[in-house]
Amino acid sequence: MLDPSSSEEESDEGLEGERRDVPGAAGGGGSPRAPAPAREGRRDAPRPGSPSPSVLSEGRDEPERRRDEEQERRVRLQLYVFVVRCIAYPFNAKQPTDMARRQQKLNKQQLQLLKERFQAFLNGETQIVADEAFCNAVRSYYEVFLKSDRVARMVQSGGCSANDFREVFKKNIEKRVRSLPEIDGLSKETVLSSWIAKYDAIYRGEEDLCKQPNRMTLSAVSELILSKEQLYEMFQQILGVKKLEHQLLYNACQLDNADEQAAQIRRELDGRLQVAEKMAKERRFPKFIAKEMETMYIEELRSSVNLLMANLESLPVSKGGPEFKLQKLKRSQNSAFLDLGDENEIQLSKSDVVLSFTLEIVIMEVQGLKSVAPNRIVYCTMEVEGGEKLQTDQAEASRPQWGTQGDFTTTHPRPVVKVKLFTESTGVLALEDKELGRVILYPTSNSSKSAELHRMIVPKNSQDSDLKIKLAVRMDKPPHMKHSGYLYALGQKVWKRWKKRYFVLVQVSQYTFAMCSYREKKSEPQELMQLEGYTVDYTDPHPGLQGGHMFFNAVKEGDTVIFASDDEQDRVLWVQAMYRATGQSYKPIPVLQTQKLNPKGGALHADAQLYADRFQKQGMDEFISANPCKLDHAFLFRLLQRQTLDHRLNDSYSCLGWFSPGQVFVLDEYCARYGVRGCHRHLCYLTELMEHSENGAVIDPTLLHYSFAFCASHVHGNRPDGIGTVSVEEKERFEEIKERLSSLLENQISHFRYCFPFGRPEGALKATLSLLERVLMKDIATPVPAEEVKKVVRKCLEKAALINYTRLTEYAKIEGPAEKETETMNQATPARKLEEVLHLAELCIEVLQQNEEHHAEGREAFAWWPDLLAEHAEKFWSLFTVDMDTALEAQPQDSWDSFPLFQLLNNFLRNDTLLCNGKFHKHLQEIFVPLVVRYVDLMESSIAQSIHRGFEQETWQPVNNGSATSEDLFWKLDALQMFVCDLHWPEQEFAHHLEQRLKLMASDMIEACVKRTRTTFELKLQKASKTTDLRLPASVCTMFNVLVDARKQSTKLCALDGGQEFGSQWQQYHSKIDDLIDNTVKDIISLLVSKFVSVLEGVLSKLSRYDEGTFFSSILSFTVKAAAKYVDVPKPGMDLADTYIMFVRQNQDILREKVNEEMYIEKLFDQWYSNSMKVICVWLADRLDIQLHIYQLKTLIKIVKKTYRDFRLQGVLEGTLNSKTYDTLHRRLTVEEATASVSEGGGLQGITMKDSDEEEEG
Repeated sequence: MLDPSSSEEESDEGLEGERRDVPGAAGGGGSPRAPAPAREGRRDAPRPGSPSPSVLSEGRDEPERRRDEEQERRVRLQLYVFVVRCIAYPFNAKQPTDMARRQQKLNKQQLQLLKERFQAFLNGETQIVADEAFCNAVRSYYEVFLKSDRVARMVQSGGCSANDFREVFKKNIEKRVRSLPEIDGLSKETVLSSWIAKYDAIYRGEEDLCKQPNRMTLSAVSELILSKEQLYEMFQQILGVKKLEHQLLYNACQLDNADEQAAQIRRELDGRLQVAEKMAKERRFPKFIAKEMETMYIEELRSSVNLLMANLESLPVSKGGPEFKLQKLKRSQNSAFLDLGDENEIQLSKSDVVLSFTLEIVIMEVQGLKSVAPNRIVYCTMEVEGGEKLQTDQAEASRPQWGTQGDFTTTHPRPVVKVKLFTESTGVLALEDKELGRVILYPTSNSSKSAELHRMIVPKNSQDSDLKIKLAVRMDKPPHMKHSGYLYALGQKVWKRWKKRYFVLVQVSQYTFAMCSYREKKSEPQELMQLEGYTVDYTDPHPGLQGGHMFFNAVKEGDTVIFASDDEQDRVLWVQAMYRATGQSYKPIPVLQTQKLNPKGGALHADAQLYADRFQKQGMDEFISANPCKLDHAFLFRLLQRQTLDHRLNDSYSCLGWFSPGQVFVLDEYCARYGVRGCHRHLCYLTELMEHSENGAVIDPTLLHYSFAFCASHVHGNRPDGIGTVSVEEKERFEEIKERLSSLLENQISHFRYCFPFGRPEGALKATLSLLERVLMKDIATPVPAEEVKKVVRKCLEKAALINYTRLTEYAKIEGPAEKETETMNQATPARKLEEVLHLAELCIEVLQQNEEHHAEGREAFAWWPDLLAEHAEKFWSLFTVDMDTALEAQPQDSWDSFPLFQLLNNFLRNDTLLCNGKFHKHLQEIFVPLVVRYVDLMESSIAQSIHRGFEQETWQPVNNGSATSEDLFWKLDALQMFVCDLHWPEQEFAHHLEQRLKLMASDMIEACVKRTRTTFELKLQKASKTTDLRLPASVCTMFNVLVDARKQSTKLCALDGGQEFGSQWQQYHSKIDDLIDNTVKDIISLLVSKFVSVLEGVLSKLSRYDEGTFFSSILSFTVKAAAKYVDVPKPGMDLADTYIMFVRQNQDILREKVNEEMYIEKLFDQWYSNSMKVICVWLADRLDIQLHIYQLKTLIKIVKKTYRDFRLQGVLEGTLNSKTYDTLHRRLTVEEATASVSEGGGLQGITMKDSDEEEEG
């Protein structure tokens, strides 16, 4: 923070010459003027002395210190006299009701408790149900905000409230919820409300620790409209005045006497007019900036006094006029705080102290009953007068015992209990039972609780002259009844006659007690006195009062009540009970105990009384009788305002420097009544606020702005209230404060992350910028050029970049002031350096994101704020560049671990319109362009080598969609392209170049893969068998799949986005790759079909042996016929047909199972079927003139029939199956079948084309 300015010293020295009198000895006349206290006055130069103080100097220091403390106490007492007069009879100001309510501040303990509650929620230790999104939001809030050291400093400074915490969370979740997808039936406002409710539940915790006691402390109600008593108590705390001193001053000043206060004001105003006339006569004026202001100054003094006179005249002439107004205001605004009130009699009614008692009446037995026969039935009744009547059980007169208990409730502290004894009447005409006796009791809560015998009142002429009843009456004491008993009392307002009464000490609330006197059978007290503010103590007997032996009294300003009891023990109990009720700090000591402590008897009490009289007469009279016109109220007010501000900043509210309504009221009244100049008031206020701000307190810049604007308008002659005189001291102090304030504001802007953490206090940064613009103005009318303000703010933000980055690196342990740390950094491994820089980059991004989120409000003050914030970010990144370049230079060649750093930084920069392609962004690209190019070159070489080595060692075992080599190739190409795509290179030209190069690389690699696969396929197929034993190897299917996969991958890996300049040229190149793959697939299908057809041709060549007219045919036919006579000869040709059909089916199954692309299988089957039928058709066409051998016919029929059926099952379309070739075959074989059936007696043994058709139809 800034060093304290010397403006106070100079201003105080300037004030010294003008200062007339500061309260000193009695009368304020010829006594020496008291020096200002060290905290409030000038800072004296150190007293000359020896370098090492001696024992003698230390001995001199102690009396001086005591003398200074005593002088400071006297100044404060004199100031307090003026303050209480302002409070007692205000006629200029009132407590403002339009001030913003301040929130309760958080302290360190509450912050720690809050962290623990949120940690418990994140650990799942609470009963709060939440979804993952809310948990993530809370986790981010906990890690980023609650654990931040900036928040801890803000809490320590007292400028943070629970509302600040809630608003930060609300702002965070609003951003998160906006990014969530829309959900039907659930609006985002509902989600926000639900999340805020859960946050409040976490904040409160399971137990409600926010419960306040019934009576709120003075600081807790300071935001409300305060009563006079509350104002007195507040300024006792502010000025360090004791309660006893206040009571003495109150009575001596007659503050409750409105006429006396009005006369005092009239005397003060008359004195001020005399001072003004004397000043005009003697021409002794303060030093003004212009000579003609001297006459204006006298007129200002006169007009201000005339205004005060008019205000005083406007008040109604009635006892307690202003007091009544304040009292009425207090009741309407602060009725909830009954125990803090002023006029107790008005606040507490008789109905408020009505008590409720429980009585237990237990009737045990009756003794001395002789007038009734032993066998007669007797019973008792009991009642509390004014209530219901109860009856005991019946008993014989010989044994009148019961033990019956009756329970009653009453509101009478002095009830009347009646118990009667009856016997049943035996007469026929008797309407009522006969009463034998009765007893009337007057119990109290102090009465005996045990059973006792009571003599009963019997009727006249009764034989039971000694009739007694044994019973117990227990009257419980309610919890809020603290003491009761009989006392003599005499007061000025209540109990004005000295007589014995029954008193009850009632606790109405936690802090409200009342002494009440009651009569018999009455629930409400006859008279009551509220004990708030009274002081109870033992007193000596009063000779003129008859009755009572042991005296004590209760004293309050303007009232004294004397009590007396019959014995010492009762007095001690009463004084102790009232001592606890009043809450007084002074503890009464019984006279007997005092005499024990003082062996000389009553001398100690006499000394104490003598000391009190001397304190009152000689100690207080000088302050009461001091002439306000001869005292320096500028100095006194400065002291008052400073002490009030210190008290305000230390109360329980996050005030940010704003006074409470009651404090504003007293300060306003003081300034008006005692003529404190407004400029002096605000200059002192500015000085104090800046001092607190420099010491770490959070001060609202708007408050600084108000005071500065007032002083500026005054100094520049433009005050709205018409005060036109400006003293030289005011102008000089204003210039000093202006310079100091400018430095303070620049320092706060340079530390904006720490002075306004997370945008708290709300709007503070905007207000600071606006105030800086106002401070830079040369006068009140001429606006400062925008460029000048911008220049100052730019300089501040440049400092802020260095400050933020320095603290960030210290936090990240990258840089440190120690040389060892630097050496450790230099000796770290390249990987460690890169890891630390990556972590630092994450922190830098987080800092800049928080700046944008929480400190963008500056644009509301200046439109150019975002531009300067971008310049600040560039400066921030330039500092990071040094660490980044150092870490990257340490990386070994051809190391790619730094790419995540580029991706992290680039993803942040490219999404920021002001930082995208900025200075740091371009530097980042320049560093990584060679790395990216080198990486792509090496990857291209590596992929090419892997293709060469892979196909040389390829086993063609199926792997996923192809072979091991093809899968590795496509994965590498895809990974390389995804890597470059994820870089999101910001410079378009280089990004297009990278994309084109990778696509071309992929095309070349895929082309090489396709060609190598085709070559291997042809070699493999050539080595395959040409007989029906041929079964396609798995490797052949794998090669086929490689080509199929290459076709799919080329679409993804080789296609460029449209709309580029080289799009048409690239489309031609890409089409060429697709054509190459398509043609290769077609060639492979053709090769496979040719291989399959060659097997069919082998089968047909075997059938050619049976052609008619050949030698081999006749031999075969004869051999079969001859052998058939002796054994069962297999049908020639059936094995051949079955073998071929099995060959077809198994190869179809292999293709179906191992080839991945359905479309290519269908093409293969179509060609295979068509070519097979063509080959058979050609074979038959060559034998048009020859009749087929029976075995040839049977074999062909079976082959054609099964081939047709199998290929139809494989999905070959009807159009292909029933082609013209097939129709030709079908007709030829049908004719041959008919011919064979005529010529061969045995027929075809069930193998016919017709059977085939029927089978097909079936």
